[in-house]
Amino acid sequence: MPKAAAGFAGFPPGALAFFAGLREHNDPAWFKPRKPVYDSQVVAPLRELIAALGPALDAAGLPLRGDPGRAIFRIYRDVRFAADKRLYKTHAGAVLTRSGGKRDPACSTSTSRPGESMAAAGFWHPEPPLLTQLRRSMLDDPDGFLAMIERLAGLGYPVSSDAKLSRPPRGFEAAKGSAVADYVCWKSFTAHAPLTDAQMTSPGLVGRIVEFALATRPLLDWGWAAAEDNAPPPLTLRMPTRPLPRPDF
Repeated sequence: MPKAAAGFAGFPPGALAFFAGLREHNDPAWFKPRKPVYDSQVVAPLRELIAALGPALDAAGLPLRGDPGRAIFRIYRDVRFAADKRLYKTHAGAVLTRSGGKRDPACSTSTSRPGESMAAAGFWHPEPPLLTQLRRSMLDDPDGFLAMIERLAGLGYPVSSDAKLSRPPRGFEAAKGSAVADYVCWKSFTAHAPLTDAQMTSPGLVGRIVEFALATRPLLDWGWAAAEDNAPPPLTLRMPTRPLPRPDF
């Protein structure tokens, strides 16, 4: 059973209740008077969780860390170009990475309304250079990649993507018909674990997240190895936009 961690007592039940209310009343008139509740019931314990996770992950041999003051994502949504104009996220998320920065491949946790909290690990919409390296890694060692995918699925943490291409991208046409053809079209590679309300409100949450991170480390190791591969990207052949002229012989 996951052990409790000093400095983190679990989220108060008010954190889950806050997000249940925000889901129903996603507007400033409801949120602004309850901002102190958000700060005390959600942000403060989330900072304590991040501070407790650092040493726990380090003790488990996992190179993941986060700054309690910077690892938490803003609750405010950017709605400038979004069809969904709700102003507030209905969850609070934090991320731990090798560098401590938010943009790296990571292990994350999300606090939401009752029954919807979770932990995640992997590579969510990586930048194009890294995505290219991940795809190249699959083609270089398809058997190793598939073995990693099957291992995590067997542990109950299947790897998935929230967005996919309809065909292999330019430069990866060789993947067509291969065992990794579908995976080369993925834009994300993440594994998830639901967190029950009882786990969220318990000091044992730290141990549960460490347990999940250890189980999904093969996914992180695969991606980190791909990110450190300095081989050149696949050659892209640019085909002419009009037919070539007939030869004059």
